[in-house]
Amino acid sequence: MAVTLDFAAVLDQWPLLLRGAAMTAGLTAVAAVAGVALGVGCAWARSWGPRWLGAVATGYVELIRNTPFIVQLFFVFFGLPSLGVKLTPEIASVLAMVINLGAYAGEIVRAGLDATPRGQVEAALSLALTRTQAFVHVVLPPALSRVWPAMVSQIVIVMLGSAVCGQIATQELSYYANLIQSRNFRAFEAFIVATAIYLALAIALRRLLAWIGPRFLFGR
Repeated sequence: MAVTLDFAAVLDQWPLLLRGAAMTAGLTAVAAVAGVALGVGCAWARSWGPRWLGAVATGYVELIRNTPFIVQLFFVFFGLPSLGVKLTPEIASVLAMVINLGAYAGEIVRAGLDATPRGQVEAALSLALTRTQAFVHVVLPPALSRVWPAMVSQIVIVMLGSAVCGQIATQELSYYANLIQSRNFRAFEAFIVATAIYLALAIALRRLLAWIGPRFLFGR
């Protein structure tokens, strides 16, 4: 039996696809900035901070890295309201993505920090820099440089993982792909198109981050 594909029925809904892609990009942008910042904070706490704070950061990292993202998302969206914290689907999605990325980013950055030669740190402190100044200006930039490819890959993974946010009615790309196929029953075509858009977003994001890193975060 011949299978007839009708991509026109899906592509006619391009405004919805564009809206979903824009939402996915927006969620990723916010999550990337906040998640990397949270990861740097966790890495600092574990490598440079007081022992009790390092223990808290370690517990957070291990908890998030050993539980599924969709469980974390459901906890934020369905669990927090029981504590009196009600969030919109979009804010819950961003919060869950930040929490998830922060744990993985913390482990990635910590690997870069641990690779910093001890003599480099001692030299910075001998120049009358405070520990905070030495961390921000001497230790962190080269550490980020060493681990940036891994960080970029993790941000892309989080962007692709945002597809499950449609489960809580966040109007991102997979949400609209599912909506389109429910209208015209062209599920195969709808998700092929969605896959192509995710691929394009991932490639564009990877190239953008590879350009941003050496120019704005750690220099050449």
